[in-house]
Amino acid sequence: MRRLILEEPYSQLAIWSRRLAVFAWATSAFGLGLAHTHKVEMEAALSVFSAGLLLACFALLLAGAALTVIWQEARRGLGEAISASLIALLLLGFPAYLALIAFQLPMLNDVTTDLNDPPAFSRSASAMAQRSMEIPQDKPQTLRDEQRGAYLDIQPILLDLEIEDAWKLVKQTTLALGWRQIDQTPPGGRTGIAHLDVVSQTLLLALPQDMTIRLKPLVGQTRVDVRSASRYGRHDFGSNADQIRRFASELQNQLDAR
Repeated sequence: MRRLILEEPYSQLAIWSRRLAVFAWATSAFGLGLAHTHKVEMEAALSVFSAGLLLACFALLLAGAALTVIWQEARRGLGEAISASLIALLLLGFPAYLALIAFQLPMLNDVTTDLNDPPAFSRSASAMAQRSMEIPQDKPQTLRDEQRGAYLDIQPILLDLEIEDAWKLVKQTTLALGWRQIDQTPPGGRTGIAHLDVVSQTLLLALPQDMTIRLKPLVGQTRVDVRSASRYGRHDFGSNADQIRRFASELQNQLDAR
């Protein structure tokens, strides 16, 4: 005598939630790839990346609905719903981290080592073309005061070198960091002040950051001031300060290797 064993039906919500979560990862990864290739407008790449995050939110909602149906109707698909939730949460962990950083830091997108006289960006035709015709604007003193309280370690750098040697060291440092030099004014002239403009980028999203480095000759020393500004967004989530720290750290490494 045969007995017909009826299997519990699968929750379609669970199945589709996992599919959507995986697709969300693929979409965000594609957006990151577009950003790093620099073949399309950065706004388009960011839109694709953001679409992946939005899909992850929908996947999380579907997974929650699937868990409810599974609990109420004793359907199969618990593993799919849980895995969908984990996949979506892993992707959404990045914006959650940024939200935490935004809560802790002031809304700045321009950071400098000289709050009283920030280095000016070059306005030459070549530099403007490399910066997409953008010139970072000077910030009001209120924002500079916020930087002073948030980034106590962002200070001018003093090198026990003559400005000619310091100039070579600074250029070598930016090359070691992989930053693109777009304009330079070597030391000389009446003031002896030198400038170097470079373009760096954030690690994950490859967002361009414009930086200018100013060297002032002192007696037996050189003062180095750095300014880093983001092209996109009103909040840099601490990335400009991090770039200045990277520069200072690599500058010390290059100095120690001399």
